Amino acid sequence: MAHVLIAEARFYAHLNDMLLDGARGAIEAAGHSHETITVPGALELPGAVALAAESGNYDAFVALGVVIRGETYHFEIVAGESARGLMALTMDGLAVGNGILTVENEAQAIARANPKHANKGGGAAEAALALLELKSKLS
Repeated sequence: MAHVLIAEARFYAHLNDMLLDGARGAIEAAGHSHETITVPGALELPGAVALAAESGNYDAFVALGVVIRGETYHFEIVAGESARGLMALTMDGLAVGNGILTVENEAQAIARANPKHANKGGGAAEAALALLELKSKLS
């Protein structure tokens, strides 16, 4: 049984609740345990995963958050840098599922976060578990 860390950015709490429901459901359905930590926003997610990985207490990681396009360039920075940070951790050998939604508006976020629709939280958890399984097979 794997122990999975869900790192969530609570900037949009009502949207993240749906992502969390999906991720927890997928992890539990696969027979694994999980813990959740919270950070302020998506930019903090890669750092939180890196710090947690140093503990050696987790087998896989799921990063959850929502970035909604606004009127400034900030969207591109947050979306790009959070994804880049998570990808760097994956390339370093961590099993990380990226569940950071990057959307134009709240309606798109709701459709993607809702476990009864696109269930991107569940998908991110499944991706992390798939990478963990691949890592086990290859080692």
